[in-house]
Amino acid sequence: MSFDLSVFSNKNILLAVTGGIAAYKSAILVRRLKDYGFNVRVVMTHGAQAFITPLTFQALSGNPVHTELLNPEAEAGMGHIELARWADLLLVAPASCDTLAKFAAGLADDLLSTLYLATKAPVWVAPAMNQQMWAAKATQRNLNTLVEDGVHVIMPDAGSQACGDVGLGRMPEPEHLADQVKDYFHQAQRAIAEKFGLLAGKRVTITAGPTREAIDPVRYISNHSTGKMGFAIAAACYSAGAKVTLLAGPVSLDTPNGVKRINVSSALKMLDESMKQLEEGCDIFIATAAVADYRVAEVAEHKIKKAGDELNVALIKNPDIVATIAQQKKRPFMVGFAAETRHVEEYAAGKLVAKKLDMIACNDVSRTDIGFASDQNAMTVFFAEQYQMEKRDLEKASKQEIAQQLIEAIHDALHHEIEPV
Repeated sequence: MSFDLSVFSNKNILLAVTGGIAAYKSAILVRRLKDYGFNVRVVMTHGAQAFITPLTFQALSGNPVHTELLNPEAEAGMGHIELARWADLLLVAPASCDTLAKFAAGLADDLLSTLYLATKAPVWVAPAMNQQMWAAKATQRNLNTLVEDGVHVIMPDAGSQACGDVGLGRMPEPEHLADQVKDYFHQAQRAIAEKFGLLAGKRVTITAGPTREAIDPVRYISNHSTGKMGFAIAAACYSAGAKVTLLAGPVSLDTPNGVKRINVSSALKMLDESMKQLEEGCDIFIATAAVADYRVAEVAEHKIKKAGDELNVALIKNPDIVATIAQQKKRPFMVGFAAETRHVEEYAAGKLVAKKLDMIACNDVSRTDIGFASDQNAMTVFFAEQYQMEKRDLEKASKQEIAQQLIEAIHDALHHEIEPV
């Protein structure tokens, strides 16, 4: 799965580090959170500073480290109340036995315990301590209190401990904690998208990449499509709240997060899967795949051996997938793509009408700065006559940006259709 990490760039993680040998893991945790794009600030208790220095966290987070409740310099900049307001999540890792007790008792005698009471952000604790301290009735009673108060407790791992004991009490690995934070914010954003996104509740099927038409067991006919544009559109549709199925030709791309991927090879298999999606329910069909126009009439059972200077192979026409779907009785909103090398807009406008599409996006693949192998694209979008919408020129930009603009165009068309007279 691939994630668009830019979505986390406006999320603030306040990481609190308390006293314990596991504090060294928190340095790695900061790095992993930063890798995901989060803004990170660190709070350290006095006990934590006995195990690792504030300078380490300042270097890793790129922000000053907060250690004192009553610090004149801190109060002049970001006081404890402002720090509490800044956080989108307060993550305490490691969370010592003492810290859990303070939280449960409602004490506010240092910076961290004050932040705990002052923040409206969700609070997560990752306890780390000796196995007997973890099992102690008082600790378990404090944990139960915190859970009742809405604190999310990340269970410790079992294993060898610094003191020589073996049992529960090890702080989970930093990568695991960072993944939990990432998944939490992703799910929260997904819930918002499913309710308020431009394509909220829509079922979208997208075809992407090339097809391969076999000549014999080792040879095939194909094209230069990389699938990048289709995959970018799939990711954008999912971010816009849609349920997305991606019918992917043979490409080397990671599946966008949250997208259901079905791998296909030939045009006939892509058509078969497209029809299945139509039967299962499809509101929008986006055909970005570069489907081979022809296939070999008779595929050789074994590898064809060289036997002369020429090889004649009979080709027959493949079905037009987007036109076939558009002709169905219960047709979805149809979006076609036209990759041309000349007369781009003229050919695209003709396809829009001939294939009975609702919308078509066209680009000039003869340009070396956009198109198949490039990470950038530029397109012109045409709409069917009944939408009464002018064409849109999408200037050169990343394929992710173009994808977002295409989603906006689809949304606008869906809400702009004029009923036939």
